[in-house]
Amino acid sequence: MADLNSKRIDAFLELLVEQGGSDLHLISGNPPRMRLQGDIHPIKYRKLNDDEVMDLLEQIMPPMKRDEFHSSGGADFSYEVANLSRFRVNVLQHVNGVGAVFRTIPQHIKNLDELRLPPVIRQLARNRKGLILVTGPTGSGKTTTLASMVDFINRERRGHIITIEDPIEYMHSNQKCLVSQREVGAHTASFSSALRSALREDPDVILVGEMRDLDTINLAVTAAEMGILVMGTLHTNSAASTIERIINVFPASDEPYIRATLSTSLCGVVAQRLVRSVDNRGRFAAIEVLVNNSAAANIIREGRPEQLDNVIQGSAMQGMQTLDYALRKFLDEKLISGVEAYKHARNKSYFEKYKLLQDEIFS
Repeated sequence: MADLNSKRIDAFLELLVEQGGSDLHLISGNPPRMRLQGDIHPIKYRKLNDDEVMDLLEQIMPPMKRDEFHSSGGADFSYEVANLSRFRVNVLQHVNGVGAVFRTIPQHIKNLDELRLPPVIRQLARNRKGLILVTGPTGSGKTTTLASMVDFINRERRGHIITIEDPIEYMHSNQKCLVSQREVGAHTASFSSALRSALREDPDVILVGEMRDLDTINLAVTAAEMGILVMGTLHTNSAASTIERIINVFPASDEPYIRATLSTSLCGVVAQRLVRSVDNRGRFAAIEVLVNNSAAANIIREGRPEQLDNVIQGSAMQGMQTLDYALRKFLDEKLISGVEAYKHARNKSYFEKYKLLQDEIFS
């Protein structure tokens, strides 16, 4: 029975990879669905009942995660199909039963050029100390960008890279660096406890999969100040909102301290979102980049993050760019449509003409 269930779920995952999908949804009471280029489509298969979904999942869930799911109603883990791909899995209870979402993790780590990331990302990754934040909504490619940056460091310099993830997604082999990957739940109790331990493990680079709470953020900033390169993620949509989020996590009495510390320890912020290609066959990361120069540092120190957009717009020579600049560049290269640019733009009035032009062509 276990082998049969394993083969059934692997068949769904094989179809997902063959079709170039990013996510597989198994929700009881529904047929399986997959996300293709941002949209969810049903798979031609019958509806799965609650027992069937649970049977499929229990065959691949690690015992500890199975216990966690039954006690808390949710669990995250990774699953690998040999010679196919790794998957990040979230299992959940919902009003009609059990569900799960499988996110594809490609075995090949794309380099910075393959991801069409701007050259300034390479310069940020060359920093020997400080804090780099990659931000964006769920499913915006933050993990892929960070994996590419870690791979770049791994191939260019010698040192010790520690990753703290929940769960481990991309697997990094030792290149020039020694790489130690730790999974929350399996190897450590929490991000903060692993980060605290990492400070005693002679790290050169620490990747924090998600900076969720005050303790983790405080430790990350402290590590950056100590001379370690720390990279982490936040669910924010812009450089300015990222700085505000970090400062607002701390008690009001600590605000002057964290503003001063962040102004000196921050290397940069990469805020991204995925946009659909004009041929609907792929997606690209449209990226806003803030590099912490003297002007940005002064603004952070003085608590005026809303003025960071002005620094970004006026610092193109240092590699900074706004989201709208990235969208316009993709438009000029005919990689995305006017409608797609308008959909994601911050200054929508500027992109209105491109949207209208496309509407006229297809009307």
